[in-house]
Amino acid sequence: MTPAVNPKRTIAELKELRDLTGDENGAQRVAFTQTWARARAWLRRKLEEFCPETHTDEAGNLWATLRGESEQALLIGGHIDSVPNGGWLDGCLDTLAGVEILRRINAQYNGKPPVTVRLVDWADEEGARFGKSLFGSSACSGHLDMNEARALKDKDGISLPAALEQNGIDFEKVKECSKELAKAAAYLELHIEQGPVLLDLDRPLGTVLGTFGVERHAITFRGQGAHAGATPMNKRKDAFLAAAKMSPEIYRITERNGGVCTIGSCTTQPGIVTSVVEKCRIALDQRHLDPAALARMLSEAKQASERFAAEADVTVSWERLWQIEPILFHDDLIALCDEAISAVTAAEQRPGFQTGAQPHRLPSGPLHDASEVAHFGIPTIMMFVQSLHGISHNKIEDTKEEHLELAAVAFDKLADKAMQWISARRGR
Repeated sequence: MTPAVNPKRTIAELKELRDLTGDENGAQRVAFTQTWARARAWLRRKLEEFCPETHTDEAGNLWATLRGESEQALLIGGHIDSVPNGGWLDGCLDTLAGVEILRRINAQYNGKPPVTVRLVDWADEEGARFGKSLFGSSACSGHLDMNEARALKDKDGISLPAALEQNGIDFEKVKECSKELAKAAAYLELHIEQGPVLLDLDRPLGTVLGTFGVERHAITFRGQGAHAGATPMNKRKDAFLAAAKMSPEIYRITERNGGVCTIGSCTTQPGIVTSVVEKCRIALDQRHLDPAALARMLSEAKQASERFAAEADVTVSWERLWQIEPILFHDDLIALCDEAISAVTAAEQRPGFQTGAQPHRLPSGPLHDASEVAHFGIPTIMMFVQSLHGISHNKIEDTKEEHLELAAVAFDKLADKAMQWISARRGR
């Protein structure tokens, strides 16, 4: 009989990790801290029970490898680091489901699968301590901006290179880990959705089409400070008036183009109640899977800011904070993910499993390590499992256990299909 994954063991290990590294406020596995190191040591012990080859690369990513008949490798990725007071599933579901898949493959093939299979626990996906997400995967893909990263400091003034040194990592060598991707033929990632789409559709699982591109800008309106009591309303050059008009406008822009837009911060100067606002700075985040639509959203926002500035008799300037293009996942792997989800949901008769329904396809608004792997050129796919409340990065983050079990089984089927796909491509 072919060995099967044990999804109940995955859930038990998730709870074990929660008990080891969480408290009453949630998960505390912030990367490059003692709690994260304790979680890493726990994970490594789990892997070493059955996997003879584990190592940490130059960027602090943890790899477990089952060498196969072919050097072409299937990669399964996740991360066990968390935000402060985070949820019990974000990132570590990916990793521990991957551990269970490696167990199954190792047992089925007596340690020698048809293709090499590797699990990677990426270092500092969240960027919670230093504000730089996807550290380990971007170092591996080669897209890490070394000058930017070298200057990062945490709230205590500790630099990223210093924190890495405390964890046995030489910052200047982190990009040397790119060699880990040399034989990668496909990359899989399972993740909680972190939003409400699957919940609203009453679907346990979904196939991810790709990750949103992002345009993030600071918009600064400059007017004239003046006495709040002595200045007539029609004589004011109020920078806040222009900035405030942007908030409803980005909703209209999103309604026209799709995607999502957020004004996440607003600061004023001089920032006192007795003065008209002289300077107002807002931060705008725009995301879309379609690059043309994302460009339209940005253009329309700029046009709107200029219109509102003119109406308020102030000036406006833009500063790009960050940008990443949309990342589309591989068509073949999207189809295989659909097949894996359909296969397991068709076998379920419980309410909420949408027996026989076609898998829902959706984009990912948050970025993931999968984005960096796909950006490197490796065929990539993600599978989402429903999130209760549509909430993540919070101690109330949760998913029904029956959905977690279903996700573990479907993810295993996807891994099996991906191995066959790699073998077939190698034979062409």
